[in-house]
Amino acid sequence: MKKSLIMNEKKGSIFSVKTRDELTLKQAQQKVDEWIKTYGVRYFSELTNMAILAEEVGEVARIISREFGEQSFKGKEKNKKLSDELSDVLFVLICLANQTGVDLSDAFQKNIEKKIKRDKDRHKKNKKLK
Repeated sequence: MKKSLIMNEKKGSIFSVKTRDELTLKQAQQKVDEWIKTYGVRYFSELTNMAILAEEVGEVARIISREFGEQSFKGKEKNKKLSDELSDVLFVLICLANQTGVDLSDAFQKNIEKKIKRDKDRHKKNKKLK
């Protein structure tokens, strides 16, 4: 299990943990909810968060197109990290799940089960993937 040091921002909250273990989806949803209530005042509207999600996905696309595609980085873009931008996407996605009542642990498990049932042989039989 990975452990790393994090800052102790507020004693007695989920942020006061001195080491960080890998998070479950449920824990991540709780952590985002506490952050919103502690630092963010309230959730933005679902529509605003959807626009923010699209913006963050665009930032991921920009990095991918420059690191793995033919485009080159512009000035300050070189300092952007894919891991940070993916985390931004995850944060906003969790905000949307929280505010719409989606349990991501349950939803993800059901989604994997659906994919296994639907696609168990599909990709193995795909000649394009050989």
